[in-house]
Amino acid sequence: MSFNEGEQTPQPRLIEPVEPNRRATVMLAAFEGWNDAGEAASDALKYLHRLWDAKKLATIDPDEYYDFQFTRPTVRRTADGGRRIKWPATKIAKASIPGTSIDVIFVHGIEPSYKWRTYTAELLAHAAALNVNYVVLVGALLADVPHSRPIPVTTTSDDDELRERLNLEASQYEGPIGIVGVLGELALLAGLPTVSLWAAVPHYVAQAPSPKAQLALLHQIEDLLQVPLDVDDLAEDAQAWERGVDELATEDAEIAAYVHQLEEAKDTADLPEASGESIAKEFERYLKRRGRDLP
Repeated sequence: MSFNEGEQTPQPRLIEPVEPNRRATVMLAAFEGWNDAGEAASDALKYLHRLWDAKKLATIDPDEYYDFQFTRPTVRRTADGGRRIKWPATKIAKASIPGTSIDVIFVHGIEPSYKWRTYTAELLAHAAALNVNYVVLVGALLADVPHSRPIPVTTTSDDDELRERLNLEASQYEGPIGIVGVLGELALLAGLPTVSLWAAVPHYVAQAPSPKAQLALLHQIEDLLQVPLDVDDLAEDAQAWERGVDELATEDAEIAAYVHQLEEAKDTADLPEASGESIAKEFERYLKRRGRDLP
C-alpha cells in the first residue's frame, strides 16, 4: 500500500462547514460509573479539557439527583491546609479549539441516582442556551477483547442524516442502559444530531486508569472533529500500560492462555482490508499533526 500526501481521501466529518465568522458548537459528554469502564471515557474528556484549556461555566446542583449514601461526597485538603467537602456535581465547561471554528461544551459528572429525565432536561436546557449544534456521547464498557490488540471503539448514531453522511450504523443493543443512552435519545428528540462512542475495555484489566482505551476514544474524536490532537504523552502511557499487563499475564498461565485465545479470535475476525483502513487513518493523523507543527 502506498500513500501520496497530495491525494488524501477526505474523511467524513461530523461538523459541516460553517459560514465565515460563525462557529459550530459540539457537546462532549461522559459520566463516571456504569458507563465508564476503566474510567476511559471520563479520562478522555479530562484530557481534552486540559488540552484546550476549558473554562467552567456551570454546575448542576447534586441535591436532587444523587443518593449520597451511594455516591458519597469526599473531604479534601485545601491549599491553605483547611478541609473542604467535594460534592458529586456535574460540571459544564467550554473551550474553543485553537485554529478552528469549533467550540466544545464539556459535560462531566457521575451518573445520577434519581430523576434521570429531569436531569437530562436540565442538561439539554444548557445545550440550548449555549447553541449546541451536535452531541457526542462518550462511554466505555467491559468486553472480551485482548489488551494487546487495538481497542475497538463502536461509533453509532440513530440520526438518519448523520448516519448516512458518516457511514455509521444504528445501535443494535437491547437491554439495560445508563444515563448516556437516556441523554442520547432525548437529545435526538430535541433535534440535536447525536453520535455515541463506546470503547471496549478488556474485562480482565478493568481497573482504572485505562490509557489505551482512553487513547482509542481520543483518536475517534479526532476523526469526527477532523482536529489533530497532541496525544504523544498518552500514547507512551498506553504502551507502558500494555507492557505492564503483558508482564502480569505471563505470571499466570490461565490468564496467558485466555489472552492468547482472545488474540486468536480477534485476528481471525479482522479482515485484511480493515487493517489497511486503520493504517491509512493513522497515516492521515500523522500528516495532520505534521502540518500543525510546521511553521
